[in-house]
Amino acid sequence: MKQSLSLRVSQHLSLTPQLQQSIRLLQLSTLEMAQEVEQMLDENPFLERSEEVAEREAFGVDAENAPVSTGDQVSEWSADSGPATTSSESDDFSEEVGSSEPDWDGDGTVSFTPDDGEWGGEAAPRNRNNADDETASAAELASEHISLQAHLHQQALGLRLNEEERAALYFLIESLNDDGYLDEPITDLAAALAGDDWEAREATEQALNLALHWLQNMDPAGVGARDLAECLRLQIEELRNSPAAQAALAMCAQPLDLLARRDAKRLAAACHLDEAVVREGLALISRLEPKPGRRFANVERNTVVPDVIVTKAGRGFKVQLNPDVMPRLRVHDIYANALRQGRGDKGEGAASMQQRLQEARWFIKNIQQRFDTILRVSSAIVERQRNFFMHGELAMRPLVLREIADELGLHESTISRVTTAKYMATPFGTYELKYFFGSSLGTETGGNASSTAVRALIKQFVASEDVAKPLSDNQLSEMLKEQGIECARRTVAKYREALRIAPANLRKR
Repeated sequence: MKQSLSLRVSQHLSLTPQLQQSIRLLQLSTLEMAQEVEQMLDENPFLERSEEVAEREAFGVDAENAPVSTGDQVSEWSADSGPATTSSESDDFSEEVGSSEPDWDGDGTVSFTPDDGEWGGEAAPRNRNNADDETASAAELASEHISLQAHLHQQALGLRLNEEERAALYFLIESLNDDGYLDEPITDLAAALAGDDWEAREATEQALNLALHWLQNMDPAGVGARDLAECLRLQIEELRNSPAAQAALAMCAQPLDLLARRDAKRLAAACHLDEAVVREGLALISRLEPKPGRRFANVERNTVVPDVIVTKAGRGFKVQLNPDVMPRLRVHDIYANALRQGRGDKGEGAASMQQRLQEARWFIKNIQQRFDTILRVSSAIVERQRNFFMHGELAMRPLVLREIADELGLHESTISRVTTAKYMATPFGTYELKYFFGSSLGTETGGNASSTAVRALIKQFVASEDVAKPLSDNQLSEMLKEQGIECARRTVAKYREALRIAPANLRKR
């Protein structure tokens, strides 16, 4: 074997720690981002939260209130907003071969840089007393919440009960789930309270059954039921004694799958009733509430906080970041000054503190880059889907991730990270950014129709149908063809199921 020396040149991708952090922060949701900020504040002494308004850094989000819709900009707000950055240097995670960019170990300096200032300082203060504030959060608009348990406890105060009876009723109220149902049997609840004492268990079971009677006569009707049939029965018993109510009571004793299928013929045979009366009973049951505790659900808990807010501005639209989700962070002045004064110290502790300072700076910069990228992508989406913001989902056009990626000079995976778990508040509601992307269906004229628009059209057809003769999937497909959209029956069925619309036989009344 002959030995020889050879020289080979190769390239490889090396992700620096700050670049890895930038990618990770980009894909976090608003809640996860807030948790990440809190964790970094706990771990890094050089990072602090600031409530004061400070001068913005030399870099960062320089297009926070970026106008879109070229040619329709409004002078009064386009003059105030800076030009949206088009550079892909801060967003496109491209390969950097032989980069001299410093890592977490720092660059050997502890002097202040523009990175150390507060970020998000230019966000306008929220006027919480202004009824005309268009950017008011959903939590502020939500009415004062009262839980189902609190509502029932208030009613229990009006009952003349002894301490034992009141304790049993209190225990049952606290045992209800969010829908107002009692999941566990009374025997199991009594066993959990009385233990192995059979006499005490029997007495407890009697007390709980009596308390259950009081509970099931409270508002809302149907609360305290053990199953759906009992819930419906409790609500029907509160109605006037009409033939439809009697028929509904009889039908609730039948298998629930017959009710779900609205099988009037089999229900009429099983209950020995006229089919017309059965249909009246089915109409009555359809107006009942299957989840009595639904209206007491905590609305604020399920509120989606948007990352971007789009508002109408003259003939165009104004795209801005939600100031409520933008953390205001800065480097701790006192600690950074102390480290700068001890610059001559070459010990291990000083090197560790310098690394922490550099981490704080990079964290602030990466947060800025995250929101900058979200704003750029959102502005591009609003520009492409301008018709949606003017006319609604029926005007949605086909859009794929690659179109936005090519326009902004970013990778398609970056657009995917940005549009996942990020939300946009629009004049028509709050949507995830991914909602604005959809496949296309062919039309007779050779154009394309968005799948989102097709789903909206199907929903519109079903909403206006005759409930006595609901539209089948074939009929919906033919109606779409009349609109010039080629959509097969299977595709219509898939879209209908995605919209949670029941088949025609279940929609018939």
